[in-house]
Amino acid sequence: MTASQESPESVAIPPAWVRRPANLARAVTAELVERIVRGVHPPGTPLPAEPALCETFLVSRTVVREAVKILQEKGLVQVRQGTGTMVTAPAMWNMLDEFVLEAAIAVDESLAILDDVVVTRRVLESDMANVAARVAGEDTVERLRALVDRMDELVDDPVTYAGVDRAFHDTIMQASGNRIARGVVRSLENQVINTARYMGKTERAMCVASNLGHRRVYERIAAHDPDGAAEAMFTHITDAWLVRRNGPGDPLRLRR
Repeated sequence: MTASQESPESVAIPPAWVRRPANLARAVTAELVERIVRGVHPPGTPLPAEPALCETFLVSRTVVREAVKILQEKGLVQVRQGTGTMVTAPAMWNMLDEFVLEAAIAVDESLAILDDVVVTRRVLESDMANVAARVAGEDTVERLRALVDRMDELVDDPVTYAGVDRAFHDTIMQASGNRIARGVVRSLENQVINTARYMGKTERAMCVASNLGHRRVYERIAAHDPDGAAEAMFTHITDAWLVRRNGPGDPLRLRR
């Protein structure tokens, strides 16, 4: 029988790990991050030895070593001479890392991680709104007005509304000139924007209420009122999350 005549049963199906993305080290890293965050490998315990990881994931030692190196860069493990690769405490983890944050959100039933994302956003964005109110020119103010008016037209289209919503916030961040703060906020948003637990419900009434907050921010920036703009942004981000938030526990981190 020629190769072209081989029956389906005679063709070996490669293991799942072999069929994963070309960057196997990245795939192995993602799986190990998830296992560490879920507690399969608890803090203070050693990661399985190289041979065990090679067997588990059906990859070479080179791939495993690269994955462990990436884990170390993310702060999830420490390589100790004589004791192996030890899993670190959560306080050491890089929570801005996409793998770590995604895994942490997935296992956090209390929504505390998402509460912290919101707290971080409102601190940074309220400061940027303060600066924007001092430095924004006519073009920026006009763009913000147009975006708020457009969102009023989109309250029945939550998907398109969300895109304009992000453009409104990004316009203010760009106007502030704070590239570091903007980078942190955009990084966090990019990692949670497709998370149902963060986006919450998308009812018309929620879009209407949200845009009232946007309009107050715009009005304070247009009036060149830094303190008012900061307060409006802080309140808007907090209230919008409390309306979307659908989970157990009292969001203590949001109290001020």
